[in-house]
Amino acid sequence: MYPPELVKPMQLELENAGFIALHTAEDVEEALSKKGTTLVVVNSVCGCAAGTARPGAVVSLQFDKVPTNLTTVFAGVDREATEKAREFMIPFPPSSPAIALFKDGVLVHMLERHHIEGRPAEVIASNLAAAYDEYC
Repeated sequence: MYPPELVKPMQLELENAGFIALHTAEDVEEALSKKGTTLVVVNSVCGCAAGTARPGAVVSLQFDKVPTNLTTVFAGVDREATEKAREFMIPFPPSSPAIALFKDGVLVHMLERHHIEGRPAEVIASNLAAAYDEYC
């Protein structure tokens, strides 16, 4: 478990952009049972989450098509919610950070850590925008 004072600014970066934090397994199940598209950002304290995943997710919202629902779970903080979200992301192995797009509760696009690490936020945003164009 990470100290709250360390995690709070990382949570707020997404929440201030309109993402809803999911803290329990029930929160995740409810979010992914909604019709439409749902983006789930698996947040993390690592550098690639700070440098590319969170900023890329936020920038991706500036395009014409965007997901209906924006959500986030925090690996190492909201353990129950993160585990439940990862169940919906199977067959992909657990990854932090990660960004998943669901349509009507079905996984349709996934960015794992190895897709995020070492890439600029603009590339992440562009990848997500292409998925939004196809599924949103």
